[in-house]
Amino acid sequence: MGDIDDRLKAAGIELPTKVARGAGLVPCVQHGDLLYVSGHGPADHDGNLLYKGRVGSEVSLEEAYDAARATGVQLLRSIRDHLGDLDRVERIVKALAFVNSADDFHDQPAVVHGFSDLMVEIFGERGRHARSAIGTSNLPLNQPVEIEMIVAVRG
Repeated sequence: MGDIDDRLKAAGIELPTKVARGAGLVPCVQHGDLLYVSGHGPADHDGNLLYKGRVGSEVSLEEAYDAARATGVQLLRSIRDHLGDLDRVERIVKALAFVNSADDFHDQPAVVHGFSDLMVEIFGERGRHARSAIGTSNLPLNQPVEIEMIVAVRG
């Protein structure tokens, strides 16, 4: 078991098994030492959404933070499935996050801290990343958050 697997276990996180996607969509594309990870939402181990709704009306800030963290777990699953081992992650480079926001909700960065805090918890300094947190009026399946990322990988 690798260092990252040990950190996941210590954090009480079990990565779900691979979830089937549509034929035209792949969860990850690697080009050189960069891994581009498609947008993911807050799903459980069976791929069902854990949270639904707009943040600031149907979903609280605390729930949205947890949704962003759960989204991070799904992203880690896809990275592990692609690379075979999360210890191959050199650095989390960039995250682009969309928050399904009520008209008067303006605290998108606080939501996405759920994802960012998880990356630092699991990868340490390698988990610190550039990030954008964007409010939007709607997301697929009415999920409260969707996050995509770019990861630098080793050999």
